[in-house]
Amino acid sequence: MNSRNSGIGAGLIVLALMSGVAGCSVTRGQSSVGEYVDDSAITTSVKSKFVSDKQVDAASISVETLNGTVQLSGFAKSDAERSAAEQIARNTKGVKAVKNGIVVRS
Repeated sequence: MNSRNSGIGAGLIVLALMSGVAGCSVTRGQSSVGEYVDDSAITTSVKSKFVSDKQVDAASISVETLNGTVQLSGFAKSDAERSAAEQIARNTKGVKAVKNGIVVRS
């Protein structure tokens, strides 16, 4: 009986460990910690470049990044400013794609 109980105990331990590992895995639609950090770095880099650029009003444009895709939103004073913001984002290291949702105020 003793060996049977220890076999069951060992099986339960293995099952518990496997459940814990599965709980840590990344499923579709979720970002891993590394991806989240990379996305945050991309967002920070794009925003920093906006601040440095005289053609782009950094305070009027929002930047969000998910899985390397940058989403730009907000308002621009001209088509040139809208295009400049998109180009800056596209030329930032780590950016895979840019979705430009900036609206030009007339």
